[in-house]
Amino acid sequence: MDQPSLKRIIILGGGTAGWMAAAAFAKLLHQRYEIRLVESDEISTIGVGEATIPAIKQYNASLGIDENEFMRATQASFKLGIEFVDWSAIGSRYIHTFAAVGQDLGLVPFHHYWFSQFQRGRAEPLGAYSVDTVAAWNNKFQRPVNERNSPLSAIAYAFHFDAGLYARFLRSFAEARGVRRTEGKVLRVEQHARGDRFDGWVSALVMADGERIEGDLFIDCSGFAGLLIEKTLHTGFDDWSDWLPCDSAWAVPCARAGELTPYTRSTAQAAGWQWRIPLQHRTGNGHVFCSRFMDTDEALKIVLAGLDGPVLAEPRLLRFTTGRRRKFWNCNVVALGLASGFMEPLESTSIHLVQTGIARLMNFFPGADWAEADRDEFNRQSAREFELVRDFLVLHYRATQRADSPFWRHCQNLPEPESLTARLALYRGNGRLQRVPDDIFAESSWLQVLVGQGILPGGAHALAHLLDDSDCQEFLNAIRSGIAAAVQTMPRHQDFIAAHCAAPALATGI
Repeated sequence: MDQPSLKRIIILGGGTAGWMAAAAFAKLLHQRYEIRLVESDEISTIGVGEATIPAIKQYNASLGIDENEFMRATQASFKLGIEFVDWSAIGSRYIHTFAAVGQDLGLVPFHHYWFSQFQRGRAEPLGAYSVDTVAAWNNKFQRPVNERNSPLSAIAYAFHFDAGLYARFLRSFAEARGVRRTEGKVLRVEQHARGDRFDGWVSALVMADGERIEGDLFIDCSGFAGLLIEKTLHTGFDDWSDWLPCDSAWAVPCARAGELTPYTRSTAQAAGWQWRIPLQHRTGNGHVFCSRFMDTDEALKIVLAGLDGPVLAEPRLLRFTTGRRRKFWNCNVVALGLASGFMEPLESTSIHLVQTGIARLMNFFPGADWAEADRDEFNRQSAREFELVRDFLVLHYRATQRADSPFWRHCQNLPEPESLTARLALYRGNGRLQRVPDDIFAESSWLQVLVGQGILPGGAHALAHLLDDSDCQEFLNAIRSGIAAAVQTMPRHQDFIAAHCAAPALATGI
């Protein structure tokens, strides 16, 4: 068996991506490698990815992090899903949550029984059959119970947290396990000489103070700049603006006001959408918009008009191009975070894509031969994952009846990736949802967004009609009433946090 030929791992860039990589390497590589993180205090991080999906719990657990400790350190709240307001039409509202919807009966998925009844006015809206949705609407939360027949066993959740505090938390974790941090700016990047076995591969970072930092494997977490993956290796970028036209965002925190809700909110606006992310100490806000249809001043007015409380910091304008690198692993450089690509935070996938990138690298960690086939498969899987997220985001924009602004009329005519068209055709016929390998989102996620955006199939699974209507209604009613009764016993979200993981007040100015 090959022994690893590398000993020195250099991470360029801090922030959430850099420190997630450093913490994971420090824990999972058992201090067998020299791990060094290079970042500049003068270069700010984007830091808007404050909402997550449930897999982040696996990352924290793999590091042995106590959940309550993590929540106190990051001012976190719990997240059951995302509320979408005005997306299908002005006045529409639904929640995409993480828990399964209903329960399957025999060989037939639950939603087919629901379709057969709902389209005849004999069933409640879909959310009534999801414990996460009912809990979210009522501002309730608790962790799942270990009782097989209880609806409370199906609770699924993620977090809202302060990304800057999370990076600080992981930095402490990583440095305590031997990761060395170097502060400073990179002056230039050195590459192996022509004719060398590793011709063109990165060999060292030369710092502004003259220090030369040699490495074997380089992790590029340098953000949109892509200092290693793009500016050095010229990897190339696939631009997805034709599918996802938003290219700008204002981000601004404000004081928290009102009850602490266990969900993110996404409100569609005239040329994009506005996010609201509730944390213990503040509320994160932003307005993602398309500059072709709205100027920056108007976009700023919209986000400021929708704040819960006083502004806590100067609004920051972000410019981006949606898409991905043509290779995520090129030579001896692996790109993570914004260096690898950008997907707007509509479904809170940014931090998750960092997490899966780290996990995938662990799976294909290079041996003595740095096998090209391993890099190719790493890139294939990474690209596929990005493409599936893209398809899910495109669905939100394409599935709308809104025609009240030039932007939304444009969205109605957006091109569809062929992969999305095929999935929608299967669903529109008889409501069939098939989980695709490498897809972050399960069938229940696609179901909730499709139904929430007003897309219902022409029919349902043939076997669903074998169940007598009265028996089908009894089946649905039992699920709905069981969930309603269970949610009544749950504590309020903010009360649960107060009892288990309330964070200390932050010092002024943090």
